Amino acid sequence: MGITSLLSQYQKVFTLGGDHSITYPVIRAFAKKYSELNILHLDAHADLYDNFEGYKYSHACRFARIMEEGLAVRLVQVGIRTLSAHQREQAKKFGVEIIEMKDWNPAVQFKFQGPVYLSLDVDAIDPAFAPGVSHHEPGGFSSREVISIIQKLKGNLIGADLVEFNPTRDTSGITAMLANF
Repeated sequence: MGITSLLSQYQKVFTLGGDHSITYPVIRAFAKKYSELNILHLDAHADLYDNFEGYKYSHACRFARIMEEGLAVRLVQVGIRTLSAHQREQAKKFGVEIIEMKDWNPAVQFKFQGPVYLSLDVDAIDPAFAPGVSHHEPGGFSSREVISIIQKLKGNLIGADLVEFNPTRDTSGITAMLANF
């Protein structure tokens, strides 16, 4: 069972977007309804910069804004492969739980108390499995691993997003097929 079938079965919100710029306003809306919101974020990038290239609302800063506004009680980031010293400091400041890809253990099962929002950046997946993304970061999840993470997720999944699919780089259509899962 994939994300779309899981969410549609329970009539939950699923958003598709360009980058994590969509996640921030969606999370703000969910936080108004769910005071104890948890986020499971699969990505190659933590998106925790205080500002990126002089802009506090860049796609690379969205999770910093979410946490500084108290929109989530728990943020778990998985598959991160580009963590800077600044983002490590930000993670510590906001209590973000990060499992870098180098530390990934496929036996891990994510359990949450309360509502869970799943944010999946397609570049969490290795470019060998999902080449249709803007920022290739080798060494990511296999498609099977991401499917397994979603299937084993324990918690009340109330919404999800799928971002960073870039059809112009998906010459074989393999990323589109995976994103349709």
